[in-house]
Amino acid sequence: MGMGSLGGTEVPILGSDAVKWLDLSVVASSPPHHSSHQPFAPPTEDAASCHIIGDPPVYLFWRIHKKLPHVLELLELSPSNDFPSVGLRLVFQDALCPFAFIWQDETRSSTGIQYFLYALTVSGIAYLFQLKNVCDYASCSTFPQNKFVGVNLQAITQAEAITAVAATKGRLLIGRQDGSINCFQLGTLDKDAPGFMHELRDDSGIGRIWSLMARSRSGASPVQDLLVSEACGRKLLLVLHVDGSLRGWDLSSHTRLFNHVISPESSPGTKVSRLCISDANSQNTYNNSLSIEHGEINVEMIGICTLHFDLGDKITFSSEPLMLEIPLTESKVIDLKMVSEKLWILKEDGLLIYDISLEKMDLQEVMNYGLHEAFVADQLFQGSESSLDDLVWTNQALFSSIKGQVVPFVSSIFLRRLFQPGILQNIPLISTIKGYNKQCADTDFQSLTLHGLREEIFSLMECEGGSGNQTSVICWWKNFCSRYFRNWCKSNLPYSLFADTSTGAVGLVRQNSISLFRGLEDIEMLIYGSFDEIHDSDLPENDLDREILFELLRCASSISQQLGKAAAAIFCESLISAPVLSSEEIVPHLVKILETGCSSAVVEYHISQLGSGNAWKKELSDHKNQRKFSVDMLLTLHTLYSKADSWAKVLDVLENYLKFLVPRKSNQIIESEVKFNINTSIMVQSTSQIAKVMFESALDILLLLGYLVNISGQVHMMQEDISRIQLELVPLIEEILTEWLILHFLGITPCESPASEDFSSQLSSLHIDGNSDNRSWNGKLGTCNFPLACLLFVDRGRYGEDQTYLSSHSLPNPNDIVRSVRNFSSWIIWGLHEESASFFSHSTDLSVVLMKHGQYEAVEELLAVIDVYSRKEKTSQSVQSTSGEWCRHLHLLGLCLLARSHCGLQGKAKEKKVHEAVRCFFRASSCQGASQALQSLSIHGPLQSYCNGLASEAAWKLHYYQWVMQMFEQYNRSDGAFEFALAALEQVDEVLDTGNDNSVGDLSHESATTIRGRLWANVFKFTLDLNLYYDAYCAIISNPDEESKYLCLRRFVIVLIEHGASKILCNGGLPFVGLIEKVEQELAWKAERSDVAVTPSPYKLLYAFEMHRHNWRKAACYIYRYSVRLRGELVSKEQHRISLILQERLNGLSAAINALNLVHAAYAWIDPQFDNNICPDGHYPNKKARKDGEEKLPSTTELKYWRASHFIDVDKLEKEFVVTSAEYSLSIANSNFKVTEKQALPPEMVDLLVKENLYDMAFTVILKFWAGSELERKLEQVFIAMSVKCCPNTVGSPLGGNSVITHPLLLTSAEDETSRAILQTKGSSQWGTLELYLEKYKGMHPRLPTIVAETLLRTNPQIELPLWLVRMFKGGRRATAWGMTGQESDPASLFRLYVNSCHFVEAVNLLLEYMDSFASLKPADIINRKKMSAIWFPFTTIEMLWCQLGELSSSGHITDQCDKLKRLLRGALTNHLKQVEADSCDAVSSAIV
Repeated sequence: MGMGSLGGTEVPILGSDAVKWLDLSVVASSPPHHSSHQPFAPPTEDAASCHIIGDPPVYLFWRIHKKLPHVLELLELSPSNDFPSVGLRLVFQDALCPFAFIWQDETRSSTGIQYFLYALTVSGIAYLFQLKNVCDYASCSTFPQNKFVGVNLQAITQAEAITAVAATKGRLLIGRQDGSINCFQLGTLDKDAPGFMHELRDDSGIGRIWSLMARSRSGASPVQDLLVSEACGRKLLLVLHVDGSLRGWDLSSHTRLFNHVISPESSPGTKVSRLCISDANSQNTYNNSLSIEHGEINVEMIGICTLHFDLGDKITFSSEPLMLEIPLTESKVIDLKMVSEKLWILKEDGLLIYDISLEKMDLQEVMNYGLHEAFVADQLFQGSESSLDDLVWTNQALFSSIKGQVVPFVSSIFLRRLFQPGILQNIPLISTIKGYNKQCADTDFQSLTLHGLREEIFSLMECEGGSGNQTSVICWWKNFCSRYFRNWCKSNLPYSLFADTSTGAVGLVRQNSISLFRGLEDIEMLIYGSFDEIHDSDLPENDLDREILFELLRCASSISQQLGKAAAAIFCESLISAPVLSSEEIVPHLVKILETGCSSAVVEYHISQLGSGNAWKKELSDHKNQRKFSVDMLLTLHTLYSKADSWAKVLDVLENYLKFLVPRKSNQIIESEVKFNINTSIMVQSTSQIAKVMFESALDILLLLGYLVNISGQVHMMQEDISRIQLELVPLIEEILTEWLILHFLGITPCESPASEDFSSQLSSLHIDGNSDNRSWNGKLGTCNFPLACLLFVDRGRYGEDQTYLSSHSLPNPNDIVRSVRNFSSWIIWGLHEESASFFSHSTDLSVVLMKHGQYEAVEELLAVIDVYSRKEKTSQSVQSTSGEWCRHLHLLGLCLLARSHCGLQGKAKEKKVHEAVRCFFRASSCQGASQALQSLSIHGPLQSYCNGLASEAAWKLHYYQWVMQMFEQYNRSDGAFEFALAALEQVDEVLDTGNDNSVGDLSHESATTIRGRLWANVFKFTLDLNLYYDAYCAIISNPDEESKYLCLRRFVIVLIEHGASKILCNGGLPFVGLIEKVEQELAWKAERSDVAVTPSPYKLLYAFEMHRHNWRKAACYIYRYSVRLRGELVSKEQHRISLILQERLNGLSAAINALNLVHAAYAWIDPQFDNNICPDGHYPNKKARKDGEEKLPSTTELKYWRASHFIDVDKLEKEFVVTSAEYSLSIANSNFKVTEKQALPPEMVDLLVKENLYDMAFTVILKFWAGSELERKLEQVFIAMSVKCCPNTVGSPLGGNSVITHPLLLTSAEDETSRAILQTKGSSQWGTLELYLEKYKGMHPRLPTIVAETLLRTNPQIELPLWLVRMFKGGRRATAWGMTGQESDPASLFRLYVNSCHFVEAVNLLLEYMDSFASLKPADIINRKKMSAIWFPFTTIEMLWCQLGELSSSGHITDQCDKLKRLLRGALTNHLKQVEADSCDAVSSAIV
């Protein structure tokens, strides 16, 4: 028997592939002992089933996977609720048999037990579980041991292995290898209680004996399958044995009812495999059909027989032999189901449905239901054999207008199809990505939103080099989709069918998902060729019209097959992304491809993919197909023309068919509130599938008409017919395409997760209403299992639908799904109002709902689709001028563009969105009747309240522009807000021109000046945000409201400072006409109330501002105030910040000094108390912050007093600069230096500087603050301190009358003295410093060398004075004829110091040096020596030296040394006196002469 026509298709249940499993380990308290390692029960296979329990029904699904043999998955769902996000997984210690049974706990005890579950392991352990709700196990990791029982069946019976398992409430039934059947009352009785196990056997006397004898003689046939059925209130067990015998048992009485051999005797090799029975149809009789799967090698058969059971005076049971057989030769049978006299056969390649007549036992109809694999393959471009499919992808002319955007456009096509609900799944996607050697964790991908998945795929494409050009991106995407499709098929293997006999619903349990089957719409049947199934008044009644229509549909189908799947995908994407690629450009190119066929681009593509040899063969095949297509189409069209006699007749039939394609209004619509649930999700998925078929069918007709027009000369088509096609049929098709595209778009486009910046999404996330439903769906946003259409139900809006479908708590049957699609499509397109004649009106309501939930991108695409259609529609002008829908669409589109510019976009793309939003709002305001149309929108309440009650159109526009301006401001888009602020200003003038007074009529009670001031203030704000500072200044001076102007000026100053653009204030670029004082006030106010450390400093700006205007004194005042405030910051700042602040303070003081130096000396002063006061005569706008800072000003008398006593001139500033410099030096030198609030006095500062060896700074302070004797005294103090530092360690006792000198009084040579001095100098850097500064300042105070020498000798009596210091006493020259005379620090002073400090050796040597010099003068100098008082020696000190040497000698201490010194001293004095005497005589003689 051949395959029948397509009668339905599979619809996945959204969310069934994204269940999060809660794993519970099943750990028995005493694990049963296994006597053998061999399986005792059927091995693990892929298996699943559904148990429908309760009223309203609850659907309980279980699954066992061959790859996970230890795991049993449980899922509970209710059609009136959303699909559960969490399921339960029981993890056993042993592998499981492909069996489970669930029934309801009818007692509903207080313990929370709701269900019972049977499970069986391959080792023969049967389990009974008491199950509660899944949420009750959230905190568990193991299943509670007191809630399950495990029984080892192998240990109880010690019988043959188990070959089949079945169950009913409280009874577990097993069939064995030896043909026996056991019934265990597991859960009803204890395992040790009598009657726990019962074997079903024949107790009818001789029959039983015969049975036992037969079993012992030849062995009973093993049990193949068990099936429990309900028969007249009794439980009936049907047992199928391997030998083909079928036995029936009454479970109530444990008696056998019948025993028949149903396997054909003519086929001894036939093997039976499973049973399937239909539901009972009577309470007193049982008359059902039974299907039995059996077969031979490579051939599977389904045999059907009838069973009759009559409960009367005597129980009778009869069965008919196999009357019908269904051969299945193409693929393997997976499962069977019989529902309402229909046999459903699930095969690997599809689903077959047979109508069975119980009375005639006849197969009346055969239909084929498509599985979801075919839909996924079609969406992912798999299995395309079209000769032109690759040509469409590689056609350069098709994408010529978007050369730079081909890669994102093509990627958008594939992503839109990949991300469709029912196609995108985590498991195959992760497997596909891992196939590219990319490391990824399952949990990471499950947490990603669609945006994150998109980024991952794009990054993978870039790594693989697939984003280079058009060809590479197409090749990469085809390869990716091919891999994904293979992984999708592997992870979605069909397991079993399930059926709800109460409604006729039939579904499919897959490896990772659950789905239902739906029927086909009438138009789908017509498109797929099921002509006999159509019974509709809209179709042609006479045979000729039907024949013409069928021929047209075949032509359209040929075009579709010839072009392949790429054409419809590109055309659909062009409608959705209209600004990128216009759909008007697509159709002509596709028609041209149909006419011409292959091109050089596709040849290159085939060479790159197939190689040159195969590409050449492919090219020949394509040319052959193209010629065949052209010839067939031409012959068919000629035949069609001959049958119809004219093309007008053909076009009439085609026009009637197109009317049939238009979404019809439902006549059975009831307004009700809808809750999003499983049934509505099935309806949404079905709608998207049907809409896809309708869209592609309409496109095929459009291409057929285009093809007809192009070859019109070859088929004898007149110009009138061509005009009719272009002016009537093409617009009708475009409308149909738009309507079905909207339905398809809403059904396949996942909801995006709103951006975190979006206010509406943040508000909804708070769940203020406490609605748990909202919390459940809110987490679905951003996933592929929640399309836009589902979001419409979440809004709980009014919806038109058949009430029975809405109120149903059961899964719908295939026909109910189709009826619900019709009503849903009618509601989406036409709404609930009968007077609605266009889908314009309801699309606005849909857009509003989507926008409330942050779906701005989707609404933008939706409105773009309508916009494209409206531009093509010939009556678009009338639509704009009358209904106002066009205005609403533009307004909503502007809001979407504005919101999208705020969410994720950057750069040029963001700017483009803002520009388009501005354009949309201006276009919306320009539409006729815009004021009335926009007031009805509910997306933004403020717009209604803002514009209600306005009489004039101009006034409405003014407020509308202000409202739009606020929207742009809300999204931080100052560029757009700026445009509408200017537009509002222009509108104010227009409103005033129409009024009679200076108020804005019916707008408000504000004056025109106030309104203009507010708008100019907004212009100022937006230009300032855009860093358009000169425009912002223009807005300030244009503001007629003085108070608003000054507020803006203040803000202007503050922002310029904060943004580092303060140079504009100071460089004279802005004239500040009449605002200079205000600017200065604002700067001063800002300076006084800002942190002194702020950058840039307002005080520096004031300084620059005043300096630029030659206000030197004011500049000095402000910068000095800055230094004063910095002084106050020093106490509280950290140590590492002190030096920086002091440096900044020095800069401020230096700037103040420089400014005052530019002023005449008589006016070079500032008043620190009031000259820097912040604008004492200024008046500020009324702001509390400004008033709080104001203080009462002093009187004029007080001002004069303060100026006389507290003015600061340049000299004071220089002194403060010096002290601050000293503090800065100290802070650098000493990290522990602390600055007090009160500045240190100069004496204290000098001491600190000397202590830190900062001598330059110390001398600077001294020179600045002292003069005369005070200066000399301060210099002496500094050099004394410096001298003490040169000899920190003292040796011996202080000088005294009888002090003993411990160092030897030996005479030293000049060389020894020099070497010791050099070593001494090198030994300490203090000596060099002392020499440097003594040399520098001895001219200012000649006695300083003496002070230094005295200090050194006093501090360390045993010290040897450094050579440079001795030379300084000697005047830098050797002893002369003048003796030891000189300045205050002369050789005589040094001689006295030596004597007083007991340095007798040095004293004697110094005296001898000068006396020898006196005696050895040159002849030229002798005349000078003989003059009166020409020489002088300190004879008193010499006498003191002589006496001290005598005392030392007489005391017995160092007698020899003292005697030697006395001899030297006596000899020198004797020679000197003789020389003096001779010189005196010579002088007398010369005088006498």
